[in-house]
Amino acid sequence: MKKIFSKLLKSANDDYRYGPIVDLKERYRLSELMAYDGIPTVFYSIYLHGSDIKVGECDLRLKIDERMYYYGHIGYHIDTAYRGNHYAYRACQLLFEIAYNEFNIDELIITCNPDNIPSYKTLKALGGLEKEIIAIPENHELYWQGDREKCVFVYDLRKMYGEA
Repeated sequence: MKKIFSKLLKSANDDYRYGPIVDLKERYRLSELMAYDGIPTVFYSIYLHGSDIKVGECDLRLKIDERMYYYGHIGYHIDTAYRGNHYAYRACQLLFEIAYNEFNIDELIITCNPDNIPSYKTLKALGGLEKEIIAIPENHELYWQGDREKCVFVYDLRKMYGEA
């Protein structure tokens, strides 16, 4: 049976609707041995709360190395028809909770392209530290795909959960 996560969001950043907005349904996990890059990862679908309406997908990388730093711990995609509703923000909040409580991750890195304004705003709203804008090395696959820089945000989950 797939795990389902939802949360009642009531933070200072939630001046829009309150309530359990999205559910994360685990699709599958890749162990270090199964993952092509050796990074254990959990993949989720993002659903409108209590429904079968899928609005996107996200993943949580359980560790990152030098190559994966440019990707970060969390990746997400919201389907075009559902963008602009803060679903990525809400999904990331759930992923923070999962990372901290289920996988004992104390600090997360999330990246975005500097010209991706909606993602940049999402990462700012999540309350992380904007650590740097970093150039992507020419020998990295993201460079080959056309990316040249990443904004790097760091989230201290111990502080978020009152333990720092």
